[in-house]
Amino acid sequence: MVQMSLFEEEKPVPSNENMPLAGRMRPTRFEEFCGQEHLIGEGRILRKMIEQDKISSMIFWGPPGVGKTTLATIVANYTKAEFVPYSAVTGGSKEVKDIMAAAERRRAMGKRTILFVDEIHRFNKAQQDAFLPFVEKGSIILIGATTENPSFEVNSALLSRCKVFVLQGITASDMERLVRRALTDPRGFPGLTVEAGDDIISAIAQYSNGDARTALNTLEAAVANCTPREGRVVITEKELSECISHRSLLYGRDGEEHYNIISALHKSMRNSDPDAAIYWLARMLDGGEDPTYIARRLIEFAGDDVGLADPNAQVMATSCFYACKNMGMPDCRYALAETVAYLALAPRSNSIAMAIDRALSDVRNRPAEPVPMHIRNAPTKLMKDLGYGKNYQYAEGTDEKITKMQCLPDSMRDVIYYQPGDKGNEVFYRKRLDAIREWRAGKRDEPPR
Repeated sequence: MVQMSLFEEEKPVPSNENMPLAGRMRPTRFEEFCGQEHLIGEGRILRKMIEQDKISSMIFWGPPGVGKTTLATIVANYTKAEFVPYSAVTGGSKEVKDIMAAAERRRAMGKRTILFVDEIHRFNKAQQDAFLPFVEKGSIILIGATTENPSFEVNSALLSRCKVFVLQGITASDMERLVRRALTDPRGFPGLTVEAGDDIISAIAQYSNGDARTALNTLEAAVANCTPREGRVVITEKELSECISHRSLLYGRDGEEHYNIISALHKSMRNSDPDAAIYWLARMLDGGEDPTYIARRLIEFAGDDVGLADPNAQVMATSCFYACKNMGMPDCRYALAETVAYLALAPRSNSIAMAIDRALSDVRNRPAEPVPMHIRNAPTKLMKDLGYGKNYQYAEGTDEKITKMQCLPDSMRDVIYYQPGDKGNEVFYRKRLDAIREWRAGKRDEPPR
């Protein structure tokens, strides 16, 4: 079982009924765990390490609600070592020193200590340095959990002594299985019979966007929004819709996904793909990115990737920055989208407005697809080892300055957002874009030049 910190006063254990549903349903064994088959499926490396109680220092890296803390709970249930949970958010430096001193005493007696540090990225590099000598001496086995890229957020010396396990967002099918178990497991809703149709369960799974905690919180809110009749609750679309607000996409203005998506936008424009470029723009806007930041990147792109081949690109990008700075969102989304499309293909119509609004609608109503690995940046060895940037095709390195590389996620490969109109320069854009699309579809032998 997860052991209480040595520095907490003993308190009465609250009843399960007072816990949130996510706490009541937290798995304690592998059979209950949903997702992460690549790590804890039968015979997989992490599962074998835990079952054999041969834990080494490691980092669990993944988005919220995918099971990082739950895996630590399972480790605590399997290990014979002293398991000490610690939060980088609520803990203090004095507590860290006391934990290390206690671990040293255990080591002297031949006992192991596993220290689980939740949200380890909240520690600064100097605070992380404090763990290093104790990890090296074997006083502690460190398990850190983080939502941020450890290449950037974990001290390199400490990172080199830890194995990084990458946890992925929970799939919709696994999420549906998790929700169904919460409906039938006695721990879920004691004293209530809760019924939900397949469409309700599917809607909760889609809304959760790979986050199990969000799914269970949404289910619990929907049940609370219903009126029980003779111990029975039926969740309808009405009750559920009142509990579902605007979905929060996986996007942080300072996190790794920020760099992934600006990289995707840049490379989509470079590859003359306005559909992909507009989609990644929509992801950034819906995620709350500062529009002037995007505009500055477009100015850089106009000078770096377009240059004198089309001097008007720089003028347009600079005008876009002015619009973003003086208008802000949502009004400046059209200027951004128009400039992105112009830079991707190189006069005024509503085609761009329709394209960005259709893209934003998709972003809000479809699963938030991950950036394809081949168009992610790989500035660190860890990211390269994980396949970031593998098989990326550099369009500027070809004679045609264009490749058949896919820049949209697989599930959206045939989506079209930008449909040029029949006014001004868009007559030319329509002809060129049709030729590009026909070439990529294999309907013509040569790409447009």
